[in-house]
Amino acid sequence: MGERDRLLGGVPGPSGARHGAELVRFLETMPAAFCLLDTQWRFRYVNAEAERLMNRRRDDIVGESLWESFPHLSGSLIEETYRAAVATGRPMTFETEHRGARAGWVEVRVWPGPDGLAVYVLDATDRRDAEETAHRATARTALLAQVRAELTGELDTESALGRLARLVVPVLTDGCIVTVVDRDGRPRDVGSWHADPARRPLMQRYTLVRLDSLPSTSPVAQALHAGTPLTQPVDAVLRLMRPGPSRDLLVALHPATAVVLPLTAEGRTVGVLTLYLDAGRTLSEEDLETARQVAAEAGRAVARVHRQSQQAQLAEALQRSLLTDPPAMGEAEIVVRYVPAAEAARVGGDWYDAFPLRDGTPVLVIGDVVGHDTAAAAAMGQLRALLRGIAHYSGAGPAEVLRGLDEAIADMHTDTLATAAVARLEPSGAGDGSSRLRWANAGHPPPIVVAPDGNATVLGGPIGDLMLGVDCTTERPESLVDVTPDSTVLLYTDGLIERRGSTLDDGISRLVAQLGALAGRPLEELCDALLEEMLQGTPQDDVAIVAVRLSSSGPRHPGGSVSGLRHG
Repeated sequence: MGERDRLLGGVPGPSGARHGAELVRFLETMPAAFCLLDTQWRFRYVNAEAERLMNRRRDDIVGESLWESFPHLSGSLIEETYRAAVATGRPMTFETEHRGARAGWVEVRVWPGPDGLAVYVLDATDRRDAEETAHRATARTALLAQVRAELTGELDTESALGRLARLVVPVLTDGCIVTVVDRDGRPRDVGSWHADPARRPLMQRYTLVRLDSLPSTSPVAQALHAGTPLTQPVDAVLRLMRPGPSRDLLVALHPATAVVLPLTAEGRTVGVLTLYLDAGRTLSEEDLETARQVAAEAGRAVARVHRQSQQAQLAEALQRSLLTDPPAMGEAEIVVRYVPAAEAARVGGDWYDAFPLRDGTPVLVIGDVVGHDTAAAAAMGQLRALLRGIAHYSGAGPAEVLRGLDEAIADMHTDTLATAAVARLEPSGAGDGSSRLRWANAGHPPPIVVAPDGNATVLGGPIGDLMLGVDCTTERPESLVDVTPDSTVLLYTDGLIERRGSTLDDGISRLVAQLGALAGRPLEELCDALLEEMLQGTPQDDVAIVAVRLSSSGPRHPGGSVSGLRHG
């Protein structure tokens, strides 16, 4: 009697033999592997499917120890689970990779008993593949949704393009570089990412040198110049490259395959999406189609950047043409500055002005039209001219000038909203060289007066009275403040003090602190240093400032640089 018959069919009597034979037949024909291990981990029974799965004849392993027959299982999840089941007496289930004749996944169930361990192994590859396919489909759908949201919802589209590489890794690839062609036709890498944190610095360094050293026959160069998508082994790319840092870095990154997709818009190539795949990874047709859709979205985003840049240049040129240098006004030294925003879509509505009334009294104006781009710049120019005309003809005080401008907006610019502050310097009559500042504010950040010793006075609250364009019948108050000789009066737009995650009060406090520290410097130098300290780079919104200083030492000539140190 064989081992199989002795264990399962050796029951006395015809009924027992019949039932044992039926059980053996069932175990031999079942589609799952089944085996019995005794308390010494020796095989006592192995069915046909287990024989196939282990790729060993059952006659060769029955009676052998599991750990001797398969030494590679030592320390594995299989050994850990088998021993835990025996130690606890509880059935256990787990899944693991199977690296036999047909690589895949198996589900393993073990039942411990007094005579050893029963093991049931079912091929789970098809189920795992189906789950992985569904998971990848969901991940691709989510990726496309996120890419569209990032590239269409951001005001700063170029920054979103720089983050694109982080979105496609690791869903589609192991590493990615995003390249954008600027309006002058120069390609530059704007973003990179790698699934392996250790290789991210290498990828970043590679983006700094690769475009200057890639040969014209490389996949990236062909995609840029001919709009040709290419998939090529990286070894083939390395053979095209000359020795140097770029080649060394690509070797260190050791990808196996490069997939290069052109970013196209309006019939031309505006960038490249480069995907780097490690050895063992391939792009399925579904993955490749998703990558093409990502590239298409990125191409449209680059085209928007180009349009925004062109629009911003137009708006900035228009705005600068309207922001003229201030005239000389006796003892009043006047300095003006304008800095355009970093974001193309935000250029347009800020203005400053300084001019004398008919009697020579200096008038200072700061304002901001709600809106951006050329429409806001055009509206700004019209309001600036209207306010000049009203003030010069009427000779009225700041509050009345703002009321007149508000009426003009109600009659002629019904869709325009703006904030503005108007101030004029009048002799105090005290004979000590001091002046009085008469001012009114329509919804604008408050003017600030800085004494020679650095003591700063904020005129009014963080926001002035009702903005222009809302209700032209509103009563506008007017205020007076004494200004000592060599004091500085500063008017500015909100771009100077606004920061994400910070309040206007915080911004005004920072501004007051900086003015106190800079109070003793010449006015031109003070304005330039103030912009440097407050903006820390190009601002997110336009910034306009006008500063005036009355000297007790005689007439001064204005410093009227529109661009000055800061022209964006």
